[in-house]
Amino acid sequence: MAFTVEQECPQCGAPIGLEETDHLLQCPYCHVNSFLFAPDYFRLVLPHKAPGKEIVYAPYLRFKGNVYACQGQTIGHRIVDITHLGIPVKGLPISLGLRPQAMKMRFVTPDTGGSFLRCSLRVADVLAKVGRHTAGSGQLFHRAFIGEAVSLIYLPLFVQKEMVFDAITNRPIVKLTQGEDTFKSATDNHPRWRLTFMSTLCPQCGWSLDGERDSVVLTCSNCHTAWEASEGKFVRVSLAFVPGQGQKAVYLPFWRITARAEGIEINSFADFIRVTNQPRVAQEAWENQDMSYWCPAFKIRPRIFLRLLSQLTVSQKDFKTEETIPKRDLYPVTMPQSEAAQSMKLTLANSAMTKRNTFPLLSQLNFAIKDSTLIYLPFTDKGHDMVQQNMRVSVNKKALEYGRYL
Repeated sequence: MAFTVEQECPQCGAPIGLEETDHLLQCPYCHVNSFLFAPDYFRLVLPHKAPGKEIVYAPYLRFKGNVYACQGQTIGHRIVDITHLGIPVKGLPISLGLRPQAMKMRFVTPDTGGSFLRCSLRVADVLAKVGRHTAGSGQLFHRAFIGEAVSLIYLPLFVQKEMVFDAITNRPIVKLTQGEDTFKSATDNHPRWRLTFMSTLCPQCGWSLDGERDSVVLTCSNCHTAWEASEGKFVRVSLAFVPGQGQKAVYLPFWRITARAEGIEINSFADFIRVTNQPRVAQEAWENQDMSYWCPAFKIRPRIFLRLLSQLTVSQKDFKTEETIPKRDLYPVTMPQSEAAQSMKLTLANSAMTKRNTFPLLSQLNFAIKDSTLIYLPFTDKGHDMVQQNMRVSVNKKALEYGRYL
């Protein structure tokens, strides 16, 4: 389930409600757009109902994403959404349950009053916990977390007579066995976490960048460029389009990553065909063709995600591309290229015809990325499905809609 965040427009101060997946803040009053950026992950606070109390916030690390496991001779997958207490204080709730979904939260800013307990739980610890709960049968060869969203959510508390109270319900939840000073000694009284509101003007030409609320890549229709946020600024993304046919063409985005494999010799498309034991004879021209891995640049259910990885990568179709951005029907990019790069082992594993031979090789496999390009492919709306115009590849429309909330 998604949650809602309240935020004021940085330009006019008007209140705006944001969904969890939103990156682009679009003010309906002054019509100014801002891109939300945090250097590590978003920090949010639940609203308290204890005015006049000295609030202490307890951190909960939240993970939401798709977990894939190459185990035995199959690839298992699961959609995971958990919150976990980030400090070793017994008696506090281990999870926030449905509170983030049921209450409107706010971003933590330097002006947020109260003290913040330091989070001692690492993201790696949460991922290890997720991995244990999603373990299947057979030897585990590789695990991947794709499309994950990590954030810190703070539960408001206050201390009174050596009792810790939930500042939302104003009910006691745990007694401080070692005194109030022990509880306070672990606090950060002056957090400097800052949410950056980036201007959505094209860094190259100054034109307004286009995108939807959940877009992680914005495009400029004036100079035909694409931009992704990194370290508080926009970085240009290599961009190409495959021309569509007809007025109903809808363009879905995909990452094409050209890489050389290290640990396993996959330097060409012919190498990939041999390693995955495809029922195709490697042509002489493929020996000199760089190997490219395709990945959806949008979030979608794991089963469909795996199918698209293999279909486009195994076909290795040579599309004729253009650099001019179509004027309509661009599906938003919701999967950053850093996430797509983590899918390459999954592509190899899912494409392999004899998985018992390929899975043991995954642990020694690394990739040296040569190039990454965002490519929009034209699809035709066929009612229930979107069908790619150049290949026999289809995507269910309901699955696309559901993917916007992953």
